Amino acid sequence: MAVKVTKAEKKASYDKKLCKLLDTYQQILIVGADNVGSNQLQMIRKGLRGDSIVLMGKNTMMKRSIRIHAEKTGNNAFLALIECLVGNVGLIFTKGDLKEVSDEVSKYKVGAPARVGLVAPIDVVVPPGNTGLDPSQTSFFQVLNIPTKINKGTVEIITPVEIIKKGEKVGSSESALLSKLLIKPFSYGLIVQSVYDNGSVFSPEVLELTDNDLVARFAAGLTNVVGLSMTFDYPTLAAIPHMFINSYKNVLSFAIATEYSFPQAEKVKEYLKNPSKFAVAAPVAAAPSAKAKAAPAKEEKKEEPEEDEDDFVGGLFD
Repeated sequence: MAVKVTKAEKKASYDKKLCKLLDTYQQILIVGADNVGSNQLQMIRKGLRGDSIVLMGKNTMMKRSIRIHAEKTGNNAFLALIECLVGNVGLIFTKGDLKEVSDEVSKYKVGAPARVGLVAPIDVVVPPGNTGLDPSQTSFFQVLNIPTKINKGTVEIITPVEIIKKGEKVGSSESALLSKLLIKPFSYGLIVQSVYDNGSVFSPEVLELTDNDLVARFAAGLTNVVGLSMTFDYPTLAAIPHMFINSYKNVLSFAIATEYSFPQAEKVKEYLKNPSKFAVAAPVAAAPSAKAKAAPAKEEKKEEPEEDEDDFVGGLFD
């Protein structure tokens, strides 16, 4: 005869199991498990077998075990998990890549019918086309204001119709119609709600960030730092080059407006006094006339040596 396990023994066993997992793993996915069946959960466990472990349980038991672990070890980092244990949730302990584990979990979704009373997670649209139902079934469509016509002895939906909006409860008429049309509009699976990694809890959206996203956000933050530094005249490593350039512009402006001068300002002053001296001869390509083709070429004027515009611009600040 099998010995019946008491509730106290079950709790002690659960505490021991969870504490052991907390000692072993530093990465945890907190997942929502609404409408997830036992068979589906077993498939997920098989898919993650190797480097990940799925643990379900009552929230009160999980919170209790986490507090016990914190008292025994003095490690309060896992206490951050307690705030995440709300609703029907479970824990996935892993040593693998968090992004890969999250993607693997999202693969195991099962289609589900629209049962009466369920809150729709998405908008449900009935597509147009032949339903295969006989004309006696038109009452379902009339109740839901779905335009139909009889085509070859069956009911045909003329236009797509949204019968359930996201967040609304499924009614009996909508449920019966979708069931007759063999439509399973919803899909359920474990949904990653939060991520725990070495004491930090963050949104699963962080796992979707790429290197380009990180570089773009870093650049935006650096721009803000430079802007604040320039506004308050507070030197930072990012703002010092801009401060030097602005200071040079100010000193150059002062030198141009006064008799004060320095080597970098000499060419600028000389250019402002006599711009034609620095003019670059630009040859103009003109279409040769008939006379020009017939007449011998006149004596070519002696061309002055051209000065590269880039050399002039660079020479101003030499």
